[in-house]
Amino acid sequence: MPSATAIDHPTDDRLARRNVLVLAIAQALAGGNQAVMVTTGGIIGAMLGPSKGFATLPISIMVIGMWVGTLPIGALARRYGRRPALQVGAFMGVLSGILCSYAILHGIFWLFLVGAFCSGVYAASHHAYRFAAADTASVAFRPKAVSWVLAGGCASAVIGPQLIIFTKDFWQPFLFSVTFLGQAALAVSAMVVLSLVKIPRPPSTKEHGSGRPLSEIVLTPRFITAAVCGAASYAMMNLIMTSAPLAMLACDHTITQATLGLQWHVLAMYIPSFFTGSLILRFGVERIVFLGLALIIASGVVAISGIALWNFWGCLVLLGVGWNFSFIGATTMVTQCYAPSERNKVQAFNDFLVFGSMALASFSSGQLLASFGWASVNYVLFPTILAASALLLWRKLSDRPATI
Repeated sequence: MPSATAIDHPTDDRLARRNVLVLAIAQALAGGNQAVMVTTGGIIGAMLGPSKGFATLPISIMVIGMWVGTLPIGALARRYGRRPALQVGAFMGVLSGILCSYAILHGIFWLFLVGAFCSGVYAASHHAYRFAAADTASVAFRPKAVSWVLAGGCASAVIGPQLIIFTKDFWQPFLFSVTFLGQAALAVSAMVVLSLVKIPRPPSTKEHGSGRPLSEIVLTPRFITAAVCGAASYAMMNLIMTSAPLAMLACDHTITQATLGLQWHVLAMYIPSFFTGSLILRFGVERIVFLGLALIIASGVVAISGIALWNFWGCLVLLGVGWNFSFIGATTMVTQCYAPSERNKVQAFNDFLVFGSMALASFSSGQLLASFGWASVNYVLFPTILAASALLLWRKLSDRPATI
């Protein structure tokens, strides 16, 4: 008889659809966390940091939190199940909001960085929602499950920026202090919503073994291609997104315009999720990833062509859509690389690579912007995305059957 803990994928995907709905709502609430930190982190860093070169350090620390948090969140999921692991992540979001608000009120830069790190751990947790949605989905439904959970980010694209706009001046002169308390309240709500997730644990390692060694899985060409495309798209998206608010302010655009630009960017990141899964099923995952990478290249072209408001907003919109196609596609490719007993370790390792590349990009962003300007930040994406595109194309061509 099969193990009671083994995961069965019913053809009607009823459990998967229920989990997708719950996780999409949690994604909407959790996405506000990242929107708040990305939009305000550079501004607060410039206010509290010892110099302008430290302006983007809070965002870099957040990304390090995402990087460091992936493996512990994965380990918690393996030991206790998905729901407790994701709720621990949401609690880190509560802690982040409280610490950041206190740090702003008392002008403590290092404490703000601690809060940013906690924000990153929360982000690592809510980025795992996409894999959690795939856990109970059939092979045919997985692309849609991943895509629809990320579609919950559409609401966070409104929730996060509007929270900033309406609360930024509430406690004068402590800019954004109430904003982070609002973010903590969103994280509490996410903890409640996540209590409704129902995901069986993977098959017992005692009965089924732990699967192939991780080294064997991650050295397969398909995983390497998926990880490189996911890391390149996310790292370059973060590189540009991190610098954009500061660059807009330096070009005499307002905080509200910078916030709205980030709002359009986040909407562009998540609105395509309503149909990205269907596009993958119709045209193939490699083609959709390639399209996403091409749009990221286009965003760089728009960015370096001028400093008008439309240049910034157009760049951010193209960047968001490109990220959506390439990242959802890369995630779908990762789900094709493992058996159920291998899923948590492979998923966690993939995100460890992705967020590690993000950390490097985020650290580089502030220094590139301060030393060489906005155009130079965008020049970095061209060789990176072209290299990922070349790998994807090579992999696609090598999969073709030989002709006689």
